[in-house]
Amino acid sequence: MTSREDPLYPSEWLKIARKDWTRASFMLEKKDFEAVGFFLQQSLEKYLKAFLLQQGWKLRKIHELDALLDDALKYNPDLEKFRDLSERISGYYLVDRYPPLTSIEFTSEEIEKDLRETKRLIQALFPEEKLS
Repeated sequence: MTSREDPLYPSEWLKIARKDWTRASFMLEKKDFEAVGFFLQQSLEKYLKAFLLQQGWKLRKIHELDALLDDALKYNPDLEKFRDLSERISGYYLVDRYPPLTSIEFTSEEIEKDLRETKRLIQALFPEEKLS
């Protein structure tokens, strides 16, 4: 199996994580804040999985950022400071994918703040990562 076909290669997860990060940035320019939140969640999920796979983690089908963060804490306890962020970003995923359970409105300030904080988390996972 080549790396292009094998989901266990962190580099493959990083490629898709970067693509989702770019999509979030593009949606921010379009002021589609729900889409920003969705792609932000998708990007962070894939960055966390790439990090965990580098540590020897066994890939599982999971989308909850807080559960992935729990696993990542075993390798980097300093990531605990991103707990609130991971819970907020997980909520963004649900808002865009399912009929409204609550009336959540995104503001550009909130989304931009979460993008900046997510960037810090990603760089804690991958210090050499360059994000726009």
